[in-house]
Amino acid sequence: MKRRGRGGVEGIVVVDKPSGFTSHDVVARARRALGTRAVGHAGTLDPMATGVLVLAVGRATKLVPWLTATDKRYEATLRLGVATHSLDADGEIVARASVPALDGATVQRAAEAFLGRRGQRAPAVSAIKVGGRRLHERVRKGERVEPPVREVELFAVRVRALEGCEVRLGLHCGKGFYVRSFGRDLAEALGTVGHLSALRRTASGPFTLDDAVAFDRLAEARPLGLAEAVRRWMPQVELSDRAFEDARHGRPIALEDLSTPLPPLAGGTEDEVLALLHEGALVALARREGRGLRVVRGFAGG
Repeated sequence: MKRRGRGGVEGIVVVDKPSGFTSHDVVARARRALGTRAVGHAGTLDPMATGVLVLAVGRATKLVPWLTATDKRYEATLRLGVATHSLDADGEIVARASVPALDGATVQRAAEAFLGRRGQRAPAVSAIKVGGRRLHERVRKGERVEPPVREVELFAVRVRALEGCEVRLGLHCGKGFYVRSFGRDLAEALGTVGHLSALRRTASGPFTLDDAVAFDRLAEARPLGLAEAVRRWMPQVELSDRAFEDARHGRPIALEDLSTPLPPLAGGTEDEVLALLHEGALVALARREGRGLRVVRGFAGG
C-alpha cells in the first residue's frame, strides 16, 4: 500500500457499498480505516442502493470532478403499482394503482423512449441543493419542494425480466441520471405508478465490482495509484524533462516538448482533459490551448 506524509494512503479505492448506509457513512468509515481525513467520493449512492462507490484518497481527491463526470451502469428492480415519496423502497407509500397487462416487449419499447438526452425531474428526496439547502432536508422538515428538471442522458436500457409486477432492468447512463426518477417515469409511461425496490451500481466509469473491496474490509484496501487510475479513462501523454518542469509549475506546455504524440481528440472537443505523466507518475491534468497545453490541475510535489 502506497503511503504518503503522516501514514495516510493515497489513490482510488472502489467500495461495494451495502444497503442501509449513505455515501457519507462510507467516507467516514474509510477515513477511520485508512487513517486520513482526505477522502471524497465520486457519485452519490442512495442508502438503499448497493454497489460501486468510488473513493478518492489523498491527492486523488483532486480527481473527483472528473471521476464524478463518468458514465454509470446499474441493475435495478422496478415495482409497479405502488409509489413512494422517495421513489424507492425506503420511502412512505403515497399512491397505489392497478397494473395493466404487460409483456417484456411492451416494457422494452416504453423504456427505449427515454434513450438519449432529455429533461428529467429529480426526486424530491435527493441531495440536490435548492436555495442552499438539500432537498431531502427540506422534505424531512415537512416543506413542499419543487425538484429541478435537469438534462440527463440514457445510453442503453434493457429489460432483464418481467415477473408479475416487478421489472428487472439494466441501464447505462450519464452523469446526474436518477434511476429512481427513471423508474417513476417508466411506470407512468406504462399506465401505472412505481418505485425502485432494488438498485445496484455495477460500474462507475472504468471502475467495476471486480475492483471493489467489501465495506467491512476497508482497512485492507490497496488503493489504485494516481497514474494507473487515470490510465483507465483519460488519454495520456508523456512529458520530457523540460515539459515536466513547466507542468509542475503550472506553465503552458509546448507540444514539441512532449515525449509521446498528442492523442487525437475524442468526440471532437478541445475541452477534453489529458493526463500528463513523467517517468510513470501523474504530474498534472491539462487541456489543449492553441499550439500547446494548459494545466488545469497539478499533482507534482504532493
